[in-house]
Amino acid sequence: MKIAVLKISGKTISEFTSTNIWINSIKNLYNDFQGIIIVHGAGKNISEWSEKLGHETKFVNGQRVTSMGQMEVVAAVQAGLINSQLAAKLNSSNFGAMGLSGIDRGTFIANYFDKELGYVGKPELVGSANWIIELLDEGIIPIFSSVCRDASGNLMNVNADLFAETVALAVNADSVFFVSDVDGVKISGSVVSSLSEDEIISGIVDGQITDGMIPKLKSCIELLKMGINKIWIGSQLLDQEKLNGTWIINKTESGYAKVSIA
Repeated sequence: MKIAVLKISGKTISEFTSTNIWINSIKNLYNDFQGIIIVHGAGKNISEWSEKLGHETKFVNGQRVTSMGQMEVVAAVQAGLINSQLAAKLNSSNFGAMGLSGIDRGTFIANYFDKELGYVGKPELVGSANWIIELLDEGIIPIFSSVCRDASGNLMNVNADLFAETVALAVNADSVFFVSDVDGVKISGSVVSSLSEDEIISGIVDGQITDGMIPKLKSCIELLKMGINKIWIGSQLLDQEKLNGTWIINKTESGYAKVSIA
């Protein structure tokens, strides 16, 4: 089965739920893929709700510092409100969508990064992902919040880019699309059409690549290493002629991979 993973950033959620732009994009994706999985963040919404509830918002290298109290906000907003809104939008547009999280079916856990970040972890596949493929076989679009658990059952905040990487590898996806409010990856102030692993590392070291783009591009590197070489970052996933953004490529490639989004 040819599978696409569509990771939607928290900053794109409002556009996704309030317009039909992304509904049309998903319809077009079905011209090239038999299965589509959505992974979403909720960073902007979590920050807004955290402020309302008196929690400080702090990031370290693109990762949200998450106390136990703030973890409750993350779970409520991301796995509850945002996940439900996305599922409602897709189902009202006649897609068979199912809201899920990284906790379901015991397939994933999160391992702690360090004490400085609190309840923040890197996701790991620990069970079978066959049930996800079975959902795809039934024509269902799984919508994953990246909220996970640790080995003891504590809720864990997981960066959605890292979770998209883990899901893509678990189901042997053909392509991964990282959709955000940015037109692509900027180097020296301009969006570049392609980036290799070496260029990503250099961009992080010299400060051209910062904040939330760091975990996103590190996930892209891991995807390349594991054989998934159709990886795209951008803001508009419409058709092949308008699919600008940045393609993440292997250094040995003379061009960059494309899929037909017609």
